Amino acid sequence: EMSGGQELNLPPGFRFHPTDEELVTHYLCRRCAGAPIAVPIITEIDLYKFDPWQLPKMALYGEKEWYFFSPRDRKYPNGSRPNRAAGSGYWKATGADKPVGTPKPLAIKKALVFYAGKAPKGEKTNWIMHEYRLADVDRSARKKNSLRVNKPSPYILVRYFHDMPITTAQWIVAFEINGRIGGARGFGPRDFAADGPGGPHPGATCSMIR
Repeated sequence: EMSGGQELNLPPGFRFHPTDEELVTHYLCRRCAGAPIAVPIITEIDLYKFDPWQLPKMALYGEKEWYFFSPRDRKYPNGSRPNRAAGSGYWKATGADKPVGTPKPLAIKKALVFYAGKAPKGEKTNWIMHEYRLADVDRSARKKNSLRVNKPSPYILVRYFHDMPITTAQWIVAFEINGRIGGARGFGPRDFAADGPGGPHPGATCSMIR
């Protein structure tokens, strides 16, 4: 289902569930290198101008997850530290950054949660964002497996979803279903949450572009 009103020629039964590596290789790398994308299913916006609940209607495609390209806003013009303020709140990173791509990582994946209000006293929401950015990975840094971005990419690719809280009624239904199937597995929040966890520029190396 298209959310943004733009017509896309997609075959019946089409589903867009790319892996992290597919997102980076076939979409982010190509966007940053100025290469054509076979199916332009991801639109570009300035995500820092909007609240997350405004974004689904701007997406070209999506029901539970929405994808966008966005310029990477920076707090300081010549620095690499990004500005996380967006709409009426801000995005706050959670968990450790993860490399994407093998054998040499092509990008860094960061998970963020949206907080409504002003930092640092905003109210946590259930809106989650996965941010993918091209990066050079320096494994010789002091901390083991630490990641250091040497040449920031001008664009990021983001995946949004809303992680719904679990109601008592849902837990009761899950318990009853689990009992009927013989307790083969336990049920958790992910059983009911939205899908998800919770021109060339210098240094944009994407050896996997075809």
